[in-house]
Amino acid sequence: MADALLGPAEIRDLAARLGVAPTKKLGQNFLHDPNTIRRIVAAAGLRPDDVALEVGPGLGSLTLGLVGAVRHVHAVEIDPRLAAALPETVSDAHLSVHQADALHVRAADFEPAPTMLVANLPYNVAVPVVLHLLAELPTLRGGLVMVQKEVADRLVAGPGSKVYGVPSVKLAWYAEARPAGKVPPAVFWPVPNVDSGLVAFSARTPPGDIDRPAVFAVVDAAFAQRRKTLRAALSGWAGGADRAEKLLVAAGISPQARGESLTVEQFAAIAGAARQSPSGGKLSPTDAQAEEVDS
Repeated sequence: MADALLGPAEIRDLAARLGVAPTKKLGQNFLHDPNTIRRIVAAAGLRPDDVALEVGPGLGSLTLGLVGAVRHVHAVEIDPRLAAALPETVSDAHLSVHQADALHVRAADFEPAPTMLVANLPYNVAVPVVLHLLAELPTLRGGLVMVQKEVADRLVAGPGSKVYGVPSVKLAWYAEARPAGKVPPAVFWPVPNVDSGLVAFSARTPPGDIDRPAVFAVVDAAFAQRRKTLRAALSGWAGGADRAEKLLVAAGISPQARGESLTVEQFAAIAGAARQSPSGGKLSPTDAQAEEVDS
C-alpha cells in the first residue's frame, strides 16, 4: 500500500486538528486499526484495474488502504469538513472526493465508473445506501461492506431464516451475498456498543425478465405482514385474496406459504404471473420503500 495507515493516535490527532467530533447523527465511527484495514482490502478481492467506490471515508483510514490496491478511488463523504480534508490525508492523484449524500448520487457523478463498492457504512443508512448504489451503478461487479452485525446477518440470510426479510431479498435481486467475518468494536473510535459484520457480494443477473419495481412491490407486500400466508399478505397488492391465490398458483407457489420461505426467483415469478394476468397486481414502483431495513 502506498501510504502509511492511520492508527488510534493519528486518528485522534487528525480529528483534533480538524475540529471534528464523531456524530451519532451521521453514524460516524472511525476505523483506527491498520490490521482491520488490510483485512478489509484483502477480503474485498480487488483487482489492480478496479475502480473502488467508498462511502463515508471519514478521516481516510480505509481510503489509504484502497488507493494502493486499485486504479482509482471515488470517496463519497457527506460531511463537508471531512470531504475537504481528505485530499490532504490521502494525497493521491487517483482519488476523487465527492462531497455528497450517497443516497442521492448518480452514475453520471463518477468517472471512471466504479466497479467495486468497499465501505465502512454508517449504521443508520447502510441498507438503503447499498440498494441505491446497486440500482444506480450497473458497472459494480461486487463489493465488501462493513455494517452492524445484525444488519449483516439480514443481508446474507436465505429463505427460512428468522432474519430473512426485505433487505435479504432485495440484495439477492442484484447480487449473491455472503458473510465475510466479524469486526470487534475496539477497532473504532468512538467504540460502538455492537459488533460489526463484513458482507461480500458479487453482482448477478436479476432473475427473469420482469421489472425490478414490479418484483419489489410483491416483496414489500409479502413482508409487510410476514406472519400471514401469502394469500392474505398479498391480497391488498393483488386486489383481493382470491386474486392473490390465483396468481400464486399460476406462479407455482402454495397460497399457504409465507414470504420468508420464498427465493427472489419465486417473488419474480409472482410478479410475472401478475403481468400475464389482465387485471394483475399493483405493479407500482417501490423505490421509496427500498430503504426499509426490515418489516
